[in-house]
Amino acid sequence: MAYAPVPYSYTPSLLSTTINPDIEVKLADTTAERDLLDSLGELYSIILTLEALEKGYLRDTVQERDYTEICDRLLRQYRSHLTDEHVRAAFRDLESFKAEWGLEVPKATERLRIGLPATVETAPAREHGSHHSNNRNSTGPSGPNPNATHIVSASESFITLLDAIKLNMLSKETLHPILVDTIQAVNKVTDRDFENKGKIIQWLITLNQMRVTEDLSVDQARELQFDMQLAYDGFKAVLGE
Repeated sequence: MAYAPVPYSYTPSLLSTTINPDIEVKLADTTAERDLLDSLGELYSIILTLEALEKGYLRDTVQERDYTEICDRLLRQYRSHLTDEHVRAAFRDLESFKAEWGLEVPKATERLRIGLPATVETAPAREHGSHHSNNRNSTGPSGPNPNATHIVSASESFITLLDAIKLNMLSKETLHPILVDTIQAVNKVTDRDFENKGKIIQWLITLNQMRVTEDLSVDQARELQFDMQLAYDGFKAVLGE
């Protein structure tokens, strides 16, 4: 599936009572205006689809794997549309857009605020088969010993993040994807809530609420570096237990 499903229409009901169906109505005069309306329509559909997806996941009518794939794609599409300055200006912010079009979407609002699928935000508990029952030190997704590749990947993500901060690469566009990679890599290694793991999520939320072109301040960068070093130390500590 190349594009997440967006089954909802962006046709305001007011049009049906004010427009003669026999008269052709032009909603836009230029290609740029049409593109803007298309993007706003897609954002409307993404938000409603995300609300339905969250409800389905909570009711267990959507499988975890499908939920993660579709939710991640919807979040990426949402962010992608808002990289256009004209779309961003017309959209303003989520609360304004919701108020303008009468949207009541609390679950989608929370998911967009966090910017991660629920399955990534909180690593799901992993079930170990009976063939692992003799080992009492199981911490990873594949049994007694976490997959070495996953451990290396998680460590590399932490190091890449810390290096980016040291090199003053402080834009949301740079840091947000690295943080997403970091929490996803960590969750593949352990589902344990190790010390300062929550700071990764907190910073993801902070970055998610920033504009794409916005940079962290010097003080924020220093705080992020400190928090991520603590999280990395916590991750290494849980591996040694």
